Amino acid sequence: MDLSTRYMGLDLRHPVVASASPLSSSLDGIRRLEDGGAAAVVLFSLFEEQLHQEIASVEHLAAAGSESFAESLSYFPELEEYHVGPDRYLDLLRRAAEAVDIPVIASLNCVTGDGWADYARQLSETGARGLELNVYYLPADPAVSGQHVEQHYLDALAAVKAASSVPVALKVSPYFSAMAHMARQFAQAGADGLVLFNRFYQPDFDLEELSVTPNLQLSERAEIRLPLRWIAMLHGRIDVSLAATTGVAGPDEVIKYLLAGADAVMTTSALLRNGPAFCQTLVTGVTEWMERRGYDSVAEMKGALSQQRVADPTAFARANYIRMLESWTNPYTLSGV
Repeated sequence: MDLSTRYMGLDLRHPVVASASPLSSSLDGIRRLEDGGAAAVVLFSLFEEQLHQEIASVEHLAAAGSESFAESLSYFPELEEYHVGPDRYLDLLRRAAEAVDIPVIASLNCVTGDGWADYARQLSETGARGLELNVYYLPADPAVSGQHVEQHYLDALAAVKAASSVPVALKVSPYFSAMAHMARQFAQAGADGLVLFNRFYQPDFDLEELSVTPNLQLSERAEIRLPLRWIAMLHGRIDVSLAATTGVAGPDEVIKYLLAGADAVMTTSALLRNGPAFCQTLVTGVTEWMERRGYDSVAEMKGALSQQRVADPTAFARANYIRMLESWTNPYTLSGV
């Protein structure tokens, strides 16, 4: 059976990829992910704030709105609290690329595209087989238009893509007003892959302290629905690799993402819950399902339930929404009323 897949130009022995997480923040962790069965590993993210710490970038970005960051600035760590700076990140990448046989993909978490050009070049030269650009931008200013936000993403992608000699994937949010159109623009701008979707971590309120607090929750199985739908609708319509992330709890979610049309399936939460060896559990589950269903390769099953190939394409559109509402049975409706 052929489990191989091709993601943004990289040949992977199977589709299960370890996404950026604390597990990939050390050489030992990266080795454990390889030993656990991951086909590739995305290095934990380097934040733009780290790259610009010497030029006081954080103060400049704070003026643009506190919600522009992955976390609110009220609980964003101080610069000296970051575990790994740019130089150490490059060193870890170099050592990881030499120590493991699977592709190591660097991860850049940014708000703007400023200052990334030279660093993207260094990452390419240090051993990264690819770059994942996570543009974590949540505009809080009412004066900022949707068009401005879209251009913001495109500019960041262009800056990194121009400096990189390796494939670049863009990790995006689902909140564009016309997601399919933006996906096509990203592809036309040179993205080699799209990772669907970024999870915007939301702060919570502490009712005792009357303060805003961080609240990081691992993804749950039900969260697969949104990226599953969009991957199924985009498969075959844009010339770019598609990676799925969020909601992978077991082999079933990997299988569903592949049937939708994903080239790679990334997971963090499942590995944090179950350990790096869970990668192999996912692969084994996919293999066993393929054998039962008579599939000889991942390529054969990929996109089998995409919008272009299902018998009823309206299942992804408004008609299915209406049918779902009509199918609901209210348990509290009185008989005869």
